[in-house]
Amino acid sequence: MKRITFYCLTLALIFHACETNELSPDDIIETQLETQMKAGINPYFEYVNTIKVGGEATAEITAFDPLTNKIFVVNPDNDELTVYDITELDAPLKLNSISDLNGSPNSVDVHSGLLAVAIEATNKQLPGHINFYETTSQNLIGSVTVGALPDMIKFSPNGKYVVSANEGEPNDDYTIDPDGSISIIKIANMEVTTLGFEAYNGRKAELEQLGLRLFGPNASVSQDIEPEYVTISQNSSIAWVTLQENNGIAKINLETKTIEGVFPLGFKDYNLVGNEIDPSDRDEQKLLSNWPVYGMYLPDAVVSVKIGGTDYLITANEGDSRDYDGFGEEERIKDLLLDPTAFPDFDHLLKNENLGRLKVTSTLGDIDGDGDYDELYSFGARSFSIWSSEGNLVYDSGNEIATRTLALTPDRFNDNDDRSDDKGAEPESVAILEKEGQKNYLFVGLERNDQVLVYDISAIQSPRFVQLISHQGDEAPEGLLVIPAKESPNGKDLLIVTHEDSGTVTIYKNKN
Repeated sequence: MKRITFYCLTLALIFHACETNELSPDDIIETQLETQMKAGINPYFEYVNTIKVGGEATAEITAFDPLTNKIFVVNPDNDELTVYDITELDAPLKLNSISDLNGSPNSVDVHSGLLAVAIEATNKQLPGHINFYETTSQNLIGSVTVGALPDMIKFSPNGKYVVSANEGEPNDDYTIDPDGSISIIKIANMEVTTLGFEAYNGRKAELEQLGLRLFGPNASVSQDIEPEYVTISQNSSIAWVTLQENNGIAKINLETKTIEGVFPLGFKDYNLVGNEIDPSDRDEQKLLSNWPVYGMYLPDAVVSVKIGGTDYLITANEGDSRDYDGFGEEERIKDLLLDPTAFPDFDHLLKNENLGRLKVTSTLGDIDGDGDYDELYSFGARSFSIWSSEGNLVYDSGNEIATRTLALTPDRFNDNDDRSDDKGAEPESVAILEKEGQKNYLFVGLERNDQVLVYDISAIQSPRFVQLISHQGDEAPEGLLVIPAKESPNGKDLLIVTHEDSGTVTIYKNKN
């Protein structure tokens, strides 16, 4: 009865707005969606069930096998894949785990009954490996060696390749820094080709000028580059890999097994209208304003989508820093010496309630080398972005994430303002639901807000907000997995969200 009353009231308000010309058609739809969400009614995707895997770090990434209705959950706390049969979504059945990994798992993917797992070595600076399992029996059928710290893997759509982003992180003293690399495994014969970035070692100054960050102490370009996340084109010919700490994307030709390009992403100006941020957790208010600071995109997850015959990349611009015993780049602005010509109001900016608390990198901004900072660069862009296949910016969501979460869930804004000084909501993950002949949906996971935003991206250059999703008790969405209706156990499109901090896997279904 409450739901019927709510809809009647909503319709009455809409009809009144139409008659008085107070709202445009777009405004009407927007108002209806926001009112529904404030009333706890999700108009498109609704909650189904939550699986409690364990405590913190027991659930990070999930893969689904449509042949067996199994999900495989990366569980680094137990050095295993935790396995569930989700044929009955209301009553998932826990099965035997896969524990013969010989290391800690980072990522997992499935294609046609074949399961691939990325596993780092006990010493992360040494080469890692990819294990392959048959999904029905869960038996190990092969293992190959790849580069140091394989952080994310992806099957190509045609199932011919697995691509691994090998991050190659340094040790804590920063005395050993392995090359970052990308491994291509040809499934037919398990042949491995590992590509490094040595060809770019002589182009450091050029890449830096374009916005690529290359700043590890005594590191060559190939050592400094740290591949993070993989997406692959629909025709299985091209892979794109985010280089998170470096603020770039690499393009890989899977057929020729070559790196075709490295695309620096540049910076975002928070002093422009539409890019407002809240940079302080000590101002006792949640307020978005323009500030003389740049954001480094530093994307984590990336997905590719083909719309209108054109490939696009969509990134979650989480931001990340290097913070080791041997080297750290994080500084609060209040602890920096600002150039008085570039920042004539520096006394005002350095206050905690203004820019003083915001974390920035110490590696950029001293343009003239005189020891003070002429520009300021913070971590992440507090947004999602759409790029061309060559790394050109098509769309950035600006302050959309902040304004949406502040309007709809003010208590969750920037983790209740606690993270305003440090990357905000931290958009961590992205996934796409492609519905042929219908709308395409984008999901954006917010690590610090414990939420997922949903957008209609059918018009790729003007994404349209649809819904905000969350479930009480779920913390830090790390992985997003879309299961299309044709593969789903219940015949509905599913979204599976894996939460790192709460150790939970939550299932949502499309009501349409």
